[in-house]
Amino acid sequence: MTRIAANTLYGSIDLLILRTLHNAGPLHGLGIANEIRRISDEELHIEEGALYPALHRLKREGFITGEWRISDKNRRARFYSLTDQGRAELEQTLQDWLRHTGMMCRVLKVARGDIEL
Repeated sequence: MTRIAANTLYGSIDLLILRTLHNAGPLHGLGIANEIRRISDEELHIEEGALYPALHRLKREGFITGEWRISDKNRRARFYSLTDQGRAELEQTLQDWLRHTGMMCRVLKVARGDIEL
């Protein structure tokens, strides 16, 4: 099975983080990355160099909050949660993503995941 790097899905990391926090509740950074990897059947890996700048940006924009807690491994970690503004951003970004990918599939004439050249 081929692994997909998060940077091949340019611009999608914010959506992946917001949706993961919406579905799973508060998680620390590594927990978010692990949850995305688990849900994608180990195909989508988000590297720390992409994850943490995105988390800081989302926090600065008011879409998530961060709170220091003790992790299940008894370590201090910042747990991130979605804000009301983050929920609204998730809804809008998800609609934009679905519209964009639908358009791309129409342009590429993709049927059932197969591309005919």
